[in-house]
Parts: sequence; structure tokens; C-alpha cells
Amino acid sequence: MAAIPDIAPAETWAAMQNDPAAMLVDVRTDAEWNFVGIPDLVDAGKRVVLIPWQVYPSMAVNSHFTEALRKGGLLPEHRVYFICRSGARSLAAAQAAQAAGYAAVFNVADGFEGPVDRDGHRGQAAGWKAAGLPWVQR
Repeated sequence: MAAIPDIAPAETWAAMQNDPAAMLVDVRTDAEWNFVGIPDLVDAGKRVVLIPWQVYPSMAVNSHFTEALRKGGLLPEHRVYFICRSGARSLAAAQAAQAAGYAAVFNVADGFEGPVDRDGHRGQAAGWKAAGLPWVQR
């Protein structure tokens, strides 16, 4: 299996705008989507596909994840970018997608909120939100 490339949030946004085959899958939980927000792809003419990698509250891996990709309209021909809070779950999801036959998969580096800063907060130093990319509160 090939290594999954980390792609910066700004490069991911550019792909959403310029590549018709590019799709963004947010693999966080319902709670994160509802309370933290989600990437807003309206200006790119797309929608983010919401499929949890882990199921809240148990945080067990979603055993229907790759099936949900297909049901979500993602085809092996798509270029699929995976995003989570900080880049760990999205990497695991990208690896599972690759094993299921999705050849062009990418991990959004630093995710939606990025790592914890020195004050213990996320979203300030790195990630989708810190890059000033469009997002919306659900």
C-alpha cells in the first residue's frame, strides 16, 4: 500500500475549487460537526461528505465506513481528501479507503482544528480554521 500524502488545508481548498474529481470527507463525530463546525464548500460548488470514522460515544471504529463512502457518492475514481480534528483519524480513514480500492486518497494535515497550542486550545495555530478557510456552524 502506498503512503498517504499529507496535504495542507489551503491546498485541499484549492483542489475543491479546481478539481471536479476532488471530494472532502469529514470523518469526525456528530458532536464535533454540530458543536465545532464543518468545512463550507459552497463556494467550490461542492458539499462536504460527513462519515464518522469512529462512532460516538464508544469511539469504536465505524465498521460500515467504506460502505458509507459508496453510499455517500464517492467512487474509486474520485480524489478523496479526508479531514478530522487534527489529522490522526483522517489518516486511518484514508488508509481504510485505500485498502478498499480508492487509489487517490489524501490526509488533510492538521485537520479542522489543528494541534493544541501552548494554552491548551485548538484552532489557533494550524488546520482548516486557522488557515482562514470557509467553515460553517451547523
